[in-house]
Amino acid sequence: MSTRPITNPMPAAVPPLLQTGIGVVAPYDFALDRELWRWVPDDVTLHVTRTPYAPMAATVEMAVHISDPGLIARTTYDVLAVAPLAVAYACTFGSFVGGLTGELALVDAMVGAGAPAAVTTSGALLLALRRLGINRIATVTPYTNDLTAGLSAYLAEAGIEVVATAGLGLIAQIWAVPYETTVELVRSVDNPTVEAIFISCTNLPTYDVIAGLEATLGKPVLTANQVTMWAVLELTGHTGIGPGQHLLMAQPTASHS
Repeated sequence: MSTRPITNPMPAAVPPLLQTGIGVVAPYDFALDRELWRWVPDDVTLHVTRTPYAPMAATVEMAVHISDPGLIARTTYDVLAVAPLAVAYACTFGSFVGGLTGELALVDAMVGAGAPAAVTTSGALLLALRRLGINRIATVTPYTNDLTAGLSAYLAEAGIEVVATAGLGLIAQIWAVPYETTVELVRSVDNPTVEAIFISCTNLPTYDVIAGLEATLGKPVLTANQVTMWAVLELTGHTGIGPGQHLLMAQPTASHS
């Protein structure tokens, strides 16, 4: 019986893309996973997890609950099995309600749980303002008045002057706010003394309005999800995708790992 050499009919396997993993810890009601992905280059993947559900409205009570370092440490631990290079806590009011000390405690909690590097939304905002050399801003929030005031207090503690604010007074379904409403609020707080405008809350959609507002107003417009993704991507040596967004263009060109 004759024999023939055995050949493999399948082509050589092509290895998958080398991916940089980034963990994202979000509050239980976070609804904008897809918006976060819009800042992410093709060689980065997001691993999003959420804090356990709690029946609370978006008030100071909720902010205090989800600013507990132990809770954030446990939630961070849930995503570490996939080996992210950095973890972001994507929540503005949950990371400013305890002031600068509370924000630092959240970063320490994530690193203590095993994150190689970590950042919070409110911490990322301060990093972005320093990068741009900005000390005087206006803020737009979907929050109730006490939470909007809490953001101003946090920024004041960091040496940032808030010269104007506007809020929507919402306690639920913030992700449903139309772009037109957000744009109107931003325009309402702008004045010649304002160096930049910050749109707060990671549950408020903003990606599609940033570039247009910056072009119209002639100054940086920063948003919660934008600064979060900018900062955590930079921790891993990557540059976010945000055409026409001043913060993304201002950062140095990163070398991809």
